[in-house]
Amino acid sequence: MIELHEAAVSVQAPGGELPLLHPTTLSLTEHRVAVIGSNGSGKSTLARLLNGLVEPTSGRVTIDGLDTVEDGPRVRRAVGFVFTNPDAQLVMPTCAEDIALSLRRTIKDKKVRRARALEILAEVGLADKADTTVHALSGGQKQMLALAGVLATEPRVLVADEPTTLLDLRNTQIVADRLFSLDQQLVLVTHDLDLAQRCDRALVVDDARIVCDAAPHEAVAFYRSLVGA
Repeated sequence: MIELHEAAVSVQAPGGELPLLHPTTLSLTEHRVAVIGSNGSGKSTLARLLNGLVEPTSGRVTIDGLDTVEDGPRVRRAVGFVFTNPDAQLVMPTCAEDIALSLRRTIKDKKVRRARALEILAEVGLADKADTTVHALSGGQKQMLALAGVLATEPRVLVADEPTTLLDLRNTQIVADRLFSLDQQLVLVTHDLDLAQRCDRALVVDDARIVCDAAPHEAVAFYRSLVGA
């Protein structure tokens, strides 16, 4: 269970404290939760709170009882994070090596680790790319590889921050279908309102506040009216 207890994030600015997220209290239990809002609204700050990439300046964030500040390493093992741009998390020369890096903590034997990496690549349709440089992949292949690397660590929760923004329609569908097939709880930050409506619950973030928390079709309608206004 993801819980935010009056969690807020702010930064120092010339005029004083600048709120990136006002005090927020939430309990997220649904399998798939969408987070929607305009650029700069605070939705990515909210997403980064969930695995400790951003620490609250007040309040607390807990994942299954683990505090993101006090239990940071355990939280990051429990909560995987997928970035908008896969280049931000693909760090090894080849696809197999990148997956193997994610497996180093749980599989010590190098040969066994590579074998498991090849299995994971096959599961996401990249079996023939094992020894291909990551720089030769298409945008969709890169995002699928980044997602596979995160899932290789077997997190209980996956936070995906606009994972389809840089993709064309075909690759958006491929990545989205993979995300929605997961057993893990999914928190999906997205501008794609069709994807948001495939979730079980949706949050609308505006001006560093959650201004709507509802069923997806209601939240999307609220967001459309907000943008229209």
